[in-house]
Amino acid sequence: MPRRRKGSRLWLRPARRGGTEAAAWIILDGRRQVSTGCGIDAREEAEKRLADYIANKYVPERCERSLSKTRISDVIGIYLADVAPGQARPEKAGERAERLLQFFGDRRLDQITGSLCREYAAWRDGKGQSVKGTGGGARRDLQDLAAAITHHHREGFHREVVRVVLPERGEARQRWLERQELARLLWTCWRTREKQEGVATNKRPLHHLCRFLLLGVYTGSRPGAVFNAAWDRGPGKSWVDVERGVFHRHGEGARKTDKRQPPVRISPRLLAHLRRWQRIDGGCGYVVTHDGQPIKSVKTALGRACKLAGLEGGVMAYTMRHSCASWLVAQGLATRLIAEFLGTSEAMILKHYGHLAPDYQEEAALAIGQKHRIIGGNIGAVKTGS
Repeated sequence: MPRRRKGSRLWLRPARRGGTEAAAWIILDGRRQVSTGCGIDAREEAEKRLADYIANKYVPERCERSLSKTRISDVIGIYLADVAPGQARPEKAGERAERLLQFFGDRRLDQITGSLCREYAAWRDGKGQSVKGTGGGARRDLQDLAAAITHHHREGFHREVVRVVLPERGEARQRWLERQELARLLWTCWRTREKQEGVATNKRPLHHLCRFLLLGVYTGSRPGAVFNAAWDRGPGKSWVDVERGVFHRHGEGARKTDKRQPPVRISPRLLAHLRRWQRIDGGCGYVVTHDGQPIKSVKTALGRACKLAGLEGGVMAYTMRHSCASWLVAQGLATRLIAEFLGTSEAMILKHYGHLAPDYQEEAALAIGQKHRIIGGNIGAVKTGS
């Protein structure tokens, strides 16, 4: 039986012996190899090139076809061309499409069943940022597949109903940092030096994390808004107004999404840091940079910092937002105000952080220990010793 053909995907070609060619990302398409022009550190840019390659390569006839004649790769290609460019992070759509194509290859729409979806979840388990065994990564990938099929159906390219079975939603990550943990992490990022041949240099590779951590925790902003924060206003940028003490988290002119990002008042303690950073940067560019360039991810650097600081439990970029919410609830601030500060719903605050409130279930816990009697149809407390 011939081996099932894999879809287009990225491959990190190792450096050639003798140093003639550095390691680089290559697009594999069957036996064909296509250069992305991206080095080992430019994975996200390589993913964009792959998404463009898939969108340009797969140009199926835009006409109605039966399920048995409609390749899944064609469906994904149409989705990448029509829908993905308008998303907030199209490069992530390309990354998910890469994984879907690796597994589904040249399968047709009539082959999609619950069994096949579960087979994909098993194959996907532990890949990407999902926690092994939760199915979270597979669920997100398959949501894109379902969206691509829905778009294909709405365009009139197939008429039958195709259902994608999603894995069960995993438990929400509830990891947040205690204040002493954040202090230890900041100190680690500040003092860590790069070593060359066992000798410490003056390079501090984790310095940029200090700004990310402080801006993330003290504003409760999503990582994307922190990465995109700039000193001056501009198209697509979130903006830190140090004069008025306000962080405008929604990028100017950016598309509105379900993730609300209202302006947030900056804490006086953070504002002092921001004004000092602005003087250092000359008042231009982005707030969080590494080697003079804006960053798009702290996954690797944060993982290294947590390891050096001795922190466990899956600390990631979103942990800063969780920490902000947890601290505010623990201080007894009204959940309505916390929700407005974070740009989310009060129900979400109550669901995930309500148990941290100092008066959490206090009234019920006191009431359960008292004796009661019925007086005129009402329940009244019986005083002890009466």
